Amino acid sequence: MISLFQKIISKINYFFINYKLRLISTLIVFLLLSPIISIIFVANENTAELWAHLLETRFSSYIYNTIILMIGVGTSSIIIGVTLAWLVCRYDFFMSKVIEWCLLLPLAMPAYIVAYCYTDFFEYSGTIQSTLRIIFNWNSASDYYFPEIRSLGGAIFVMSFVLYPYVYFISKIAFKSTPVSLFEIAEIHGKNLFLWVAIPLARPAIIAGVSLVLMETISDFGTVEFFAVETITLGIFNLWLGMNNLGAASQLALVAFTFIIILLGIELSARKKQKFNDTKIKSFNTIIKKVTPLKSLLIFGICLIPIIFGFLIPISILFINSLSYLDSENWSNLISIAYNSFFISSIAALAMILISIFIAISIKFDGFKGFTFLSTIAGVGYAFPGTILALGTLFFITIIQDSVNNFFNIFGVDINLVLIGSYTALIFAYVSRFNAVAFGAINSGINRIPPNMIEASQTLGHSFIFSIKNVILPLLRPSIITAAILSFVDIIKELPITLLLRPFNFETLATFVYQYANDEMLEKSSIAAILIVLIGLVPILIMSKAINKKLI
Repeated sequence: MISLFQKIISKINYFFINYKLRLISTLIVFLLLSPIISIIFVANENTAELWAHLLETRFSSYIYNTIILMIGVGTSSIIIGVTLAWLVCRYDFFMSKVIEWCLLLPLAMPAYIVAYCYTDFFEYSGTIQSTLRIIFNWNSASDYYFPEIRSLGGAIFVMSFVLYPYVYFISKIAFKSTPVSLFEIAEIHGKNLFLWVAIPLARPAIIAGVSLVLMETISDFGTVEFFAVETITLGIFNLWLGMNNLGAASQLALVAFTFIIILLGIELSARKKQKFNDTKIKSFNTIIKKVTPLKSLLIFGICLIPIIFGFLIPISILFINSLSYLDSENWSNLISIAYNSFFISSIAALAMILISIFIAISIKFDGFKGFTFLSTIAGVGYAFPGTILALGTLFFITIIQDSVNNFFNIFGVDINLVLIGSYTALIFAYVSRFNAVAFGAINSGINRIPPNMIEASQTLGHSFIFSIKNVILPLLRPSIITAAILSFVDIIKELPITLLLRPFNFETLATFVYQYANDEMLEKSSIAAILIVLIGLVPILIMSKAINKKLI
């Protein structure tokens, strides 16, 4: 009997010692997915009466507005992004090299900040309508028609000019990856290169880009909330905080899951169909077409339009507004808020880096095939709206908090653990939402390291931990820095998670901008908005540098 017991203990010890990477990685993945799993559990609550009311009133509006917003933004992004990508790839025009990376600038502008700027710019008392009334001697709004910016159409307009770079960037890479010989064959036969070669071969890349655009569209909270466009995401927010019904909010979140899972399926399917070709045999530059000065200026003007609407006008409005609030008191308050943003973003980014390194090393060196699947589903949180992740985090953290308190209460110890409304809950939600960003950068870096590097180090008598610390991590430094920057920037811009889970009286740059813009006082938050945009420019500069070095 003792011998059998010893054998069992021995096997358990062997399992834990030899499979600890798998156990810890599996636990991490479970924790990252716990907000999504939690929503499924809490959605079992009986909310029949509320749903009967919801179906009679707002539900159809949520679905209709969400679908129309997705169709509008998706279509506009395809037209703008693909057209710009082809113009940049096909023609040598005035300042084409500068325009190529400037077209990425709108990515630095969070959609909600652009929405605030354009409301200030296009509303009745704004610059445009005031100027028109002076020019044409109009006295009131009844004298003329002007589109309402706070509308579904306004949301489509704003989001299209902010999100098109996803399609532009991926399409441009796809066009430049197309074998030049195919373009030459099409030219010989008199076929249109764009319609017969570029678009058919780039279709999977375009679909992948549009899927990202649509995921961002569903995830948006700030724009639709400010424009009073009732989408599913805004509905979740209203059910949770407006009606104080966590169950109904979770059930509506499951409806949003349907949209997201479909988009994820389309994106993954498109990615599998992408073909990467070696274009070193013959440079893509051989099909770049010289144009006349007039046509060069025309193409330059076309490319300038999205830069103007997606970046230059909003950033100009912010700079003009900020000039009115440059006193020392505001700067003191802003420095404190900026510190909060940098502090929480740095801690969350560090947590994501450590987790991503651990999982990437497990995949690379443990040899367990299931890790690849686990790492894939661990990044699913990035596709879900921040409102949904915040909802799931609240439920999961509540369970942990209550379980720990109840456990210690058994022994008569009241530790009064409070996790809700703490930095812990906020950081946990950030990591669950954005870990895919850090993991993607680190995993791509570790895949370029030959596996025999570890073997060589161990052959010299060094341990696995020593080899990781002194061989692998130094080689991963560029990927770690990239992952840290991308994660940091995404967290700085995040609004709904911060708004819903932040500690009491804790402001970040994003919530500060939201608070004042919502109260029609954009001027007071313009400097904070500019800081968010400037921070968002960092990955744009990294991408443009990578393009110039032909690393992407």
